[in-house]
Amino acid sequence: MPFDALGPLFLFTLISAISPGGATTLATASGLQYGLVRSIPMIAGIAFGMASLAAGASAGLASLVLASPTLHLVLKVAGTGYLLWLALVIARSGRPKQRGDLVRPISFFGGMGLLWLNPKGWAMTMGAAASFSALFTTPISLASWLSLAFGLSAIISLTLWCSTGMFLARLLKTDRQWKALNIFLGLLLAASIVPIWLI
Repeated sequence: MPFDALGPLFLFTLISAISPGGATTLATASGLQYGLVRSIPMIAGIAFGMASLAAGASAGLASLVLASPTLHLVLKVAGTGYLLWLALVIARSGRPKQRGDLVRPISFFGGMGLLWLNPKGWAMTMGAAASFSALFTTPISLASWLSLAFGLSAIISLTLWCSTGMFLARLLKTDRQWKALNIFLGLLLAASIVPIWLI
């Protein structure tokens, strides 16, 4: 594989990861409620989920999922249910509690599940695998580079979005402002489900 192809590969994955969607909205809400440090397990889970999806897409697993209408529908329904539940939790949140044991951010496995249950993520990683496959000599090298690119891009993107949430938290002064922003983020997360049903 020519190393000059790595630039376009990483640019593609970074743009894909940083564009607004369910994971970025969740990272913003987590930064708002819990801060960056407490959001690290969720960020790591989403990044691992993205990297493992890319590896699976390179191995042809995504083709199997997208080729089976029943499996694809089950994935859509489960993903929609999970995202709607998260949207409701975010929308019902208010100002963060002062005692850390009263709130719990999304875990590593919750973040990973967000990606594994998202048909949009499957389609995106499968599209990347198809687009960049000609640049690699073996499926293993394709899977390795795509996993690395998507994983790093997800970490960069989600850290930026989480930091944006932390910045917004410093601007909010009243309970009403907190509630309004949380409702907005919950609605935004729920709206991110629409493309899942269009794929």
